[in-house]
Order: sequence, then C-alpha cells, then structure tokens
Amino acid sequence: MARIKRGVTKHRRHAEVLSLTKGHYSVRHRLYKRAKDSLKAAMAYSYVHRRDRKGDFRRLWIVRIGSAVRQHDLSYSTFVRGLKLAHIEIDRKVLADLAVRDPAAFAELASRAKAQLAVA
Repeated sequence: MARIKRGVTKHRRHAEVLSLTKGHYSVRHRLYKRAKDSLKAAMAYSYVHRRDRKGDFRRLWIVRIGSAVRQHDLSYSTFVRGLKLAHIEIDRKVLADLAVRDPAAFAELASRAKAQLAVA
C-alpha cells in the first residue's frame, strides 16, 4: 500500500486560515493553531452580528421616523396607527428615507395619518 503524503494539502489549509486571519492581532494571524481559534471566534461573531445588524437598522429607522413625526405634533406610535387606519402600507425603511430625503412627501403622509386619527 502506498504512503499518503499530505504536505501540499496541509500547506494549502494552513495558508487559507492564515490569509483569512490577516489583520488579527499578534500571533492570531501568524501561528496556525492560534489563527484557527481566532478565525473560529471571528466567524461566530460575524454570524451573530449579521443578524444583529437587522435590528440595529430597524431601531435607527424608528428613531428617524419618530423625530420627523414630532415636527408634525404626532408620536411614532400614533403615526403608525394613523397610517394603518389610512391603509397606507409603507415599511419603516422607506418611511425613514422619506423623512430624511423628501420632507414634503413625509409631511403629506403625516397629515393623512393625522386626518385618519381624527376620524377614528
């Protein structure tokens, strides 16, 4: 039976790990064993933080909408309720973008929400 030599495979695997840990501190990007542990932790953090980012953006949009709505004498929750009553279905991302880039269109939405709240 022939002997299996895996120097090339091992070298390739080590090179891949070391290239992925470029920018890590100290031996965490130089020594394979430490780099492997560092990479494992980094991948776990990036997995979690990709999901956290969605909530972070949602919070940012809500803050932006809330501050824009206060200029029209409404709170965030009453504004959202007014939009729901008016059957206006726009997501928070678009509302926040309108609040920042097109205040006139946002003012129209706020007035419609306010009018619908007055009727209800």
